[in-house]
Amino acid sequence: MHSLFKPAALAAALIASLAVAPAPSRAAEGTALPEVHWSFDGVFGSFDRAALQRGFQVFKEVCSTCHSLSLVNFRNLTELGYSEDEVKAFAAGYNVTDGPNDEGEMFERPALPSDAWPAPYPNEKAARAAFGGAYPPDLSLMAKARVGGPSYIYAILTGYHEPPADMTMNAGMNYNLYFPGHQIAMPQPLTDGSVEYQDGTVASLDQQAHDVATFLMWAAEPKLEARKQTGINVMLFLVVLTGLLFAAKRKVWAALH
Repeated sequence: MHSLFKPAALAAALIASLAVAPAPSRAAEGTALPEVHWSFDGVFGSFDRAALQRGFQVFKEVCSTCHSLSLVNFRNLTELGYSEDEVKAFAAGYNVTDGPNDEGEMFERPALPSDAWPAPYPNEKAARAAFGGAYPPDLSLMAKARVGGPSYIYAILTGYHEPPADMTMNAGMNYNLYFPGHQIAMPQPLTDGSVEYQDGTVASLDQQAHDVATFLMWAAEPKLEARKQTGINVMLFLVVLTGLLFAAKRKVWAALH
């Protein structure tokens, strides 16, 4: 008699679902993505807090001048290891639009930890006007929205090169090995030493790209560690339940054997 409830099979399925899907080996037009090690890969993987804080620094000092992060609130930064006082200081450095006030007018005030990260431009048209028609996308979910996830982000940031001699570039475009069509409007945002890491880590291009991709993966899936821990707890429960069911089965059918 076959049981519809199979704890062992469910445990195996959960193990497979807990792992972060590996990045596809190919990017646009067959270009192979670089192989990158991520601390959060695998069933037991977790975010490297030091890398998250360095990645946040790269985003704050470089990426946020063009890109928004609308789904991340300042208070969420405590998950990166910052204290509440540090988060309040981060927020106080920005102004946000609020209102209307008693006179029916919008006004600006210092940001609070409960506020979302402020966008660099008031609306999409203003952003496009500043970049010749190109729109810098919101980065909140970028690590989940692109094939390859954080590996694709890392590849884009490190993929700027001189174009091949036989390639004609459109005006205002930059050659990138991994971007679809290899022509991207965004100028190379990172170079060696673009930031000075507060923890003393050498800010090479590779290191900055790796750190900010890690940060954007956290931004896109901040509950990744909790999801994995829940899955591990469920697997342990299923293993114990399997043992109990097996023992019960042996006891119930012992006389017939």
